Amino acid sequence: MTLPTPAARPANPRFSSGPCAKIPGYKMDLLADAPLGRSHRAAVGKAKLKQAIELTREILGVPADYRIGIVPASDTGAVEMALWSLLGARKATMLAWESFGEGWVTDVVKQLKIDAEVKKAGYGEIVDLATVDFDTDVVFTWNGTTSGVRVPNGDAIPANRAGLTICDATSAAFAMELPWDKLDVVTFSWQKVLGGEAAHGMLILSPRAVERLESYTPAWPLPKLFRMTKGGKLIEGIFQGETINTPSMLAVEDYLVSLNWAKALGGLKGLIARAEANAAAVARFVAAKPWIENLAKDPATASTTSVCLKFTDPRIADGAAFAKAVAKRLEAAGAAYDIGAYRDAPPGLRIWCGSTVETADIEALLPWIEWAFEAEIAALSQAA
Repeated sequence: MTLPTPAARPANPRFSSGPCAKIPGYKMDLLADAPLGRSHRAAVGKAKLKQAIELTREILGVPADYRIGIVPASDTGAVEMALWSLLGARKATMLAWESFGEGWVTDVVKQLKIDAEVKKAGYGEIVDLATVDFDTDVVFTWNGTTSGVRVPNGDAIPANRAGLTICDATSAAFAMELPWDKLDVVTFSWQKVLGGEAAHGMLILSPRAVERLESYTPAWPLPKLFRMTKGGKLIEGIFQGETINTPSMLAVEDYLVSLNWAKALGGLKGLIARAEANAAAVARFVAAKPWIENLAKDPATASTTSVCLKFTDPRIADGAAFAKAVAKRLEAAGAAYDIGAYRDAPPGLRIWCGSTVETADIEALLPWIEWAFEAEIAALSQAA
């Protein structure tokens, strides 16, 4: 049986959760001002890197006494720098509710072998933050990119905590409010909410994190890429655009283009509004369909960027095969690219609803999801 296709396709069918959709109207011509072939240590290179840091601070509302650095290896590199450089001074608490959080648990417990309590929640849930001892150093993801859940706010984090809070915020920064007074280390990558290019990470340190760096030396040797102090003092140049290794000035220019687009939207409030509108469109669709649900069990913790869905129709025997077939059908139709669930997550779909995605494209996608679902159900019936 051939089902009629929806009347219109999304103008931009790119719904990948990383690298994410570029800003609307993106053209390579926007990168014409990139200082290609010039040293990142030349005046022009330093100026671009410093501008990226300053615009990041302005749009995210990062306090003036927090340091912001551009570091190697995307968000992963930024998190690893924090874990290897800061942990070990006191007991740690590792929180995990998706695959990336699980990765940080492995690094801390099995590689660094730090005394740590591990608290986990299944996909679609987060750990009860009221049970966390914030006098330990606490490591967590703000938004579970692979599980579609997020920390709703920072209310559970005490202002007078003795430990550091180390937050992987890579799919939250620029789309969600981050309570800076409750966070000592924040990391993210350019290729998420602003649709930048990969390989560069951002590391943001509170004064408390800087104090730890300057007063504590880990028991293990630190690779060059992780070193943020010299002679017991912070290397301030890292947080003024003097990067540890050579950055791509083309990628820096791309990030600047995205930051300026965000600023023109009204900054963080405008970005948040776009992501929330996108997630709300998906939520309305899901609420009207009995065969699909949000993976997040509590709406208060449902992500507004990496929205994860699961099929619930009882006729589906093999959920993984069915979800893959739906995603494949959507890609073949040119309706959606890269929206299958993450490989370690429960089978289903993952729709990126971050700020660079147009709500009109989300709304155009949803009938295609229903079309692909019905087509696969029909195929199951014929096979039976």
